[in-house]
Amino acid sequence: METLKSELISAEQLFAIAPNCPTDRLVSLLPYLNDAMAKFDISSRIRKAHFLAQTAHESDGFNTNEEYADGSDYEGWTELGNTQEGDGARFKGRGLIQVTGRANYQECGEALGVDFVDNPKQLASGQYAALSAAWFWDKNKLNAIADDPTLSSTDTCIQITRIVNGGENGLDERLAYLQRALSVL
Repeated sequence: METLKSELISAEQLFAIAPNCPTDRLVSLLPYLNDAMAKFDISSRIRKAHFLAQTAHESDGFNTNEEYADGSDYEGWTELGNTQEGDGARFKGRGLIQVTGRANYQECGEALGVDFVDNPKQLASGQYAALSAAWFWDKNKLNAIADDPTLSSTDTCIQITRIVNGGENGLDERLAYLQRALSVL
């Protein structure tokens, strides 16, 4: 699917949403975000706003594609597929929605046609950081939640945050990103 110019988010919009990220980093990430959103039909204003709010929070305002912690806390987490020594650090959170754990790297890699198990750091590249986030979004049917007309934008953000994060960690910041996104998109 070719992205139409009208579907793209602009650099100015992304700067307004994530004002604490260096300009050059946002400029380098922007084409990957636009491509990933187009590929996974994150195409309406409301879908984009929620997607960008979540990815901005999960990536520290787009400042990183990899969690800051070393991943050792995930060592031995069999529910993440971390069954081999060193899996915690090897498969720590990467991508704009922090894919974490051997099993999730495997599933994401199969979906995107990339071997992230043998090349886990590749998931932190701009292209795959954005694609993995959009894949996660699609896999969890988050467009449907974003589109739900019975939910307020706050309730929608809470529901999506619970799926992305497993709780409501950083909800106030996610809501702030959402409000900025809605105001500029």
